[in-house]
Amino acid sequence: MKFNLQHKDQTTKARAGSILTDHGEIQTPIFMPVGTAGSVKAVHQRELTYDVKAQIILGNTYHLYLRPALEVLEVAGGLHKFMGWSGPILTDSGGYQVFSLADSRKITEEGVMFQSHIDGSRHHFSPESVMDIQRSIGADIIMAFDECTPYPCDWSYAKTSLELTQRWLRRCKTRFESTGGRYGYQQSLFPIVQGSTYKDLRQDAARFVADQDMDGNAIGGLSVGEPAGLMYEMTDLVTDLLPEEKPRYLMGVGTPANILEGIALGIDMFDCVMPTRNARNGMLFTSEGIINIRNEKWKMDFSPIDTGFPSHVSSFYTRAYLRHLTISKEMLAAQIASIHNLSFYLWLVGQARAHILQGDFASWKNTMVEKVSRRL
Repeated sequence: MKFNLQHKDQTTKARAGSILTDHGEIQTPIFMPVGTAGSVKAVHQRELTYDVKAQIILGNTYHLYLRPALEVLEVAGGLHKFMGWSGPILTDSGGYQVFSLADSRKITEEGVMFQSHIDGSRHHFSPESVMDIQRSIGADIIMAFDECTPYPCDWSYAKTSLELTQRWLRRCKTRFESTGGRYGYQQSLFPIVQGSTYKDLRQDAARFVADQDMDGNAIGGLSVGEPAGLMYEMTDLVTDLLPEEKPRYLMGVGTPANILEGIALGIDMFDCVMPTRNARNGMLFTSEGIINIRNEKWKMDFSPIDTGFPSHVSSFYTRAYLRHLTISKEMLAAQIASIHNLSFYLWLVGQARAHILQGDFASWKNTMVEKVSRRL
């Protein structure tokens, strides 16, 4: 993997770049649609390519390990071939999912024992096994195994957790470097900066991660319930310490405003289930603000969903029609709303990139944050 830093904004830390992988080039800043189990919910792969214009998607190690299971993916030739997606893929380590199973897992130095949410069967993840699993899945970018601390947590817990994450990272790196990709292309390992919301821990974590000299770096453990201002503060702190010549990935973030503020703080990559999850519940993110399509006010609104950016579904279908489908619980509602929201997210980061290159990102960003945060 190669990262090319093309341009830096003069008044913020925003950057425009490109990531070259064996499955194609990614222009940054970028948003990655989440395809947890090998599928971005309600969206065909063809729509991801031609309507959404996704450049990279995300899969989840925990879910793919449980179902369809590694033997299926290995016989298929990896996740790319299994799901029919030719572009880059990133997989998270499954750490967040495992640690969210607080009532059915046990953390030790060796790893984590947990119960499947599907059938209650018991499984064990270690740094080594998570590297092996992600080798089998075959994503272009894979994540180190870490512990994601809850918010809030006290300093001593966060420090103990961070030290465990760092020991696990050493083991992940050793296993990764002693193995190779299984399907004829290269994979890259990203370490993850943890440390909760404590400045000293975040600084220590960022320096430790930077010292590993991997292809890119991630920031985890944010957007887990803390105030947005605190998330931005921690992000700003960490991006000052991570190497400039490598991509930075802020995990699990977030709203359109969160993404714009993250870009201004020097983040290159984002992912979040919000655009698709909220779409299935009738919430639309638009170029003018946020719409709850279930509201009565849209019942007789025969204007297009959104003409503020180029999207077929957004300009073809009306708000009244989408409201009808949503209230009627028609499957098409989830499809239209999901494609619309994802298309908007990809358009938004594309516009951010264009304004970084043009040199007017800061003023554009401030205007857009206000617009996309409004409730219509």
